[in-house]
Amino acid sequence: MDLDEAAERLYGLDPERFVAERDALSREARASGDAALARSIGGLRRPTVAAWAVNRAARAHPGEFAELFELGARLRAAWADHDPDEIVDLTRARGPLTTRLARLVRESAREAGRPLAGGAAAEVEQTLDAATVDEQAAEQVRRGRLNRSLSYTGFTPAPAPAAERPRPRRKRAEPTPAPPPPDDRRAELEQALAEAERAADQAARDHAEWAGELEQSTEEYERMSARVESLTRQLAEAEQNLAATAHRRDVAARDESRSRHTARSTRHKAEQAAQALADHHP
Repeated sequence: MDLDEAAERLYGLDPERFVAERDALSREARASGDAALARSIGGLRRPTVAAWAVNRAARAHPGEFAELFELGARLRAAWADHDPDEIVDLTRARGPLTTRLARLVRESAREAGRPLAGGAAAEVEQTLDAATVDEQAAEQVRRGRLNRSLSYTGFTPAPAPAAERPRPRRKRAEPTPAPPPPDDRRAELEQALAEAERAADQAARDHAEWAGELEQSTEEYERMSARVESLTRQLAEAEQNLAATAHRRDVAARDESRSRHTARSTRHKAEQAAQALADHHP
């Protein structure tokens, strides 16, 4: 066993099993005489819930995640080539793709019995976004060995401005048209477009997240409502049974008292008859 094998094994586990299994592997390495490996394994960090959810989905659905990695590679190449049309097209495609994969991650976590709360779900989307921008982030997601969520806070480059075209010569009598925008204005507009696209993508992801949250909370509300209705019926039945039992108890208590009095009276009469018979001498 080496560190790579240990990490592959550990980051495929549920979070609650991670620490115990990591410590067991570390002890195993130390027992085999490899103290350095034992320390390295012991230094592996337990994944957060969001990181675990991305790891699980990336391992279970490599084909779907391959689309994300391919789009990210093409987007980074478009930035490097200063291709504004490709950047716009890929940025538009990124939003629906990351939204779909974020939903897949949430469904995978729910199937494992660990539905994601709002904060963890947001971290999942940040991680997927980072994988489209940063090549190292994409590789971490691809291997399914995240121990924390990822985010990209660097500047996303806008496409380089096109070269300035020469202005045509005009006659003095003709009105002078407005000159084309300078390169710095074009760069500003292209950057504004990229920012607007990112904002639209984020808004779409936010909507998808809240739509998923609404769906989950609605399902939970319906389950709880049905449970409350069932418990309410059971309580009403129990109260009816309690009232009936109380009535039976009262009737039984009354009859028991009456029968006890009758028994004493008849016993007394029997004793008197026996005494009379004993006193009779023919």
